[in-house]
Amino acid sequence: MLIVFAGLPATGKSTLARAIAGARKAVYLRIDTIEQALRESGRLKDDIEDAGYRVGYALAEANLRLGRTVVADSVNPIRITRDAWHDVGRRADVPVIDVEVICSNAAEHRRRVETREVDVEGLKLPTWEEVVARDYEPWDRERIVIDTAGRPFAACLQELQDRIGAR
Repeated sequence: MLIVFAGLPATGKSTLARAIAGARKAVYLRIDTIEQALRESGRLKDDIEDAGYRVGYALAEANLRLGRTVVADSVNPIRITRDAWHDVGRRADVPVIDVEVICSNAAEHRRRVETREVDVEGLKLPTWEEVVARDYEPWDRERIVIDTAGRPFAACLQELQDRIGAR
């Protein structure tokens, strides 16, 4: 199966995605890691645009075809990126589960953005202003929504595991 995580930076998306990947012994694909590697290669001029996503789609499909579960971790802010993950699932003939992670408390979300530490060497983290200004299109398909505001990680993870298991 392909489990696709989405959500704004600092909602807890990567923490949950890593935990789910570990629990399921799945391939973990984080677009931030791929994009940072592309930047560091120096081979791409200017902005890397959608190159990181394209690499992620290709790696996901290759691993799905090997029978592996894949957890994809990215902001997925627009319909075209969300649709592209579903295209990968269709080509590999596997189910796709969308997971949107949110933090509904703006003050808590801002605190997380402003206090988080870099976990991908060289990655420039967005400011609060950049996070709230980001184009994030409304969803038009079924998904699991996990709100991490004011909740312990263990409770969020358990809810997510239960909801994935129910599918």
